[in-house]
Amino acid sequence: MVRWFRQTAVRCRDGFTLIELLIVMVLLILLAGVSLAVYGNSVTRGKEAALKEDLFQMRKAIDEYYADKGKYPSDLQALVTEKYLRSIPPDPFTNSADTWQQIQSDSDPANPAAEPGIFDVKSGSEQTGMDGKPHSEW
Repeated sequence: MVRWFRQTAVRCRDGFTLIELLIVMVLLILLAGVSLAVYGNSVTRGKEAALKEDLFQMRKAIDEYYADKGKYPSDLQALVTEKYLRSIPPDPFTNSADTWQQIQSDSDPANPAAEPGIFDVKSGSEQTGMDGKPHSEW
């Protein structure tokens, strides 16, 4: 009789129930959803860090150009031509180097003969950053 009971118990436990399979599937879907959200945020944070660094380097190059030449560059390409930058970096959000917004300087009252040029650069992206500010205002 003990032998028959062992065989019956083993035969009843051969597979998984539908409820067990559903619970495992729900857990897998939840884990996949959470990991996709974390991955998406990390990609956005990486692009924002690259954007901040690109803006910093271009603004630094504009300031160095002004300090050396006494005027602002006429366009971003002048920074490359004069070797202040190796190349104009692409905007991480638009994937293009042509979408940078170039902010023109006002005329200098101390030097009225100087032609206005670019004194600041901003992103051409219309997206909003994780801090709530649009990228075009950074």
